[in-house]
Amino acid sequence: MKLPILEHVNLEPLIEDGFDYTSSTKHNLLFANIGKEKAAIVSKDNLSDALNHKARIGNDYKIYMLDSESFERLKHKFLDIQTSSEFEEMQSSASEELIEAESELLEFIQNSQNLLSSEESAPIIKLVNSLFFQAIKKGASDIHIEIHEKKGEVRFRVDGALKKHLDLEKSVANLVINRIKVISNLDISEKRVPQDGRTQVGISGKTLDIRVSVLPTYYGERVVMRILMQSESIPTLEELGFVKETTEAFYKLLNHSHGMILVTGPTGSGKSTTLHSFLQYIASPDKNIITVEDPVEYNADHVNQIQVNDKVGLTFSAGLRSILRQDPDVVMVGEIRDQETAQIALQAALTGHLLLSTLHTNDATSSLTRLMDMGIEDYLLSSTLIGVLAQRLVRKLCQHCKVPTLLPEPLLKELELDERSIYYKSVGCRKCDFSGYSGRQSVGELFIMSNEVKEMMKNGLNDHEIRTVMRKNGMQTISDKLKDMMKSGITSYEEALRVGIMDK
Repeated sequence: MKLPILEHVNLEPLIEDGFDYTSSTKHNLLFANIGKEKAAIVSKDNLSDALNHKARIGNDYKIYMLDSESFERLKHKFLDIQTSSEFEEMQSSASEELIEAESELLEFIQNSQNLLSSEESAPIIKLVNSLFFQAIKKGASDIHIEIHEKKGEVRFRVDGALKKHLDLEKSVANLVINRIKVISNLDISEKRVPQDGRTQVGISGKTLDIRVSVLPTYYGERVVMRILMQSESIPTLEELGFVKETTEAFYKLLNHSHGMILVTGPTGSGKSTTLHSFLQYIASPDKNIITVEDPVEYNADHVNQIQVNDKVGLTFSAGLRSILRQDPDVVMVGEIRDQETAQIALQAALTGHLLLSTLHTNDATSSLTRLMDMGIEDYLLSSTLIGVLAQRLVRKLCQHCKVPTLLPEPLLKELELDERSIYYKSVGCRKCDFSGYSGRQSVGELFIMSNEVKEMMKNGLNDHEIRTVMRKNGMQTISDKLKDMMKSGITSYEEALRVGIMDK
């Protein structure tokens, strides 16, 4: 029987209800529309197996033979569809079943070396999809894939701490990294230089943006994927966990029509999230809100967002200068990094714009010195700065497994803690994935530029002296808030120490 041959074609899979495509694909029998005709597709390499399977299922479609390359292309499309449907089924199953499915999948991958010829293999696609799904389920902000001397490793950052997820064989880990490069439109043949990309993943009807960074290391490439949030995920100021007095003070600050509001803290302390909460609070149809960020971490509604791109000269300062010609009401600058950005930001605040930004300082009052070090005159600063929020993210103890603990008496005296209060420590259980903590809460100190502070600056007092006076006047510091959280049993001494309870 002479079969009609098609070469160098790009066919689309033919999918019909009630048909077992998984079994047909295994036997190298595929289906597609050729013109208006439904056709069975075979290749020369596996001809007898495909024809035998077609005879068994009693299918009467006309048979066409494809060249190897076209056949493989069509087969990969079937595998992609098959993997996606399996992934959807996985989403509806319980967590234990998912972990079991993942371990079975790993076993299958490791025992099926012939399937590991490419990053397009169905098990590899399934494993990468599974990693994304597990990360979302566990509330991870980042996925780390690393290659070591003898193995690969996947870790998730959950509540700010990295936690090992699973080990992979080195060959499997390399294919997983290649798969991630493929979906992020990166060069899979380039393994000598760092690469940055972006991809989107659809999970439970939601589309997630993923920022991908690939870095060559001694034993191979490592990948870090940041899961970026959508506008509906931006928490309100109340949801962030700040105490009521602080949120009420925020709302008063955000009612100003011009001036500068700063959020400070180390990397990973939630500054960008707080800024976006501010923006969502003040966003309205009668306001023009423009941001310049590096990178755009939240895809926010009613906000015009600009991504910094140093390669083409779009820096924070260049972006900010252009924004001011766009008739904005509110401007948000991702970070004030240098003197030029600081000067333009100050000019924006002086000329009738509300300007929001972040700085890297440990406490709220240090931002005064930092801005003066950047060349901002103190009299300009006192007339434009409205308020500064210094913040941290504190892990909350798991309420299911925390246990009371005794703190040494000298420590209680040093921290000025009540000896009669009950304090707790972390243990770890199934509910919190054995970390002892579940979720995080923002703590912050709010420094408001009052007339008294302006007078102190005019008299030449430094930020430490201003801080001492403000504390005497009742300003609650991050250290004070951490002590309150310990007394309330929300967090442990170990976590409070890590965040900065010793900083006065």
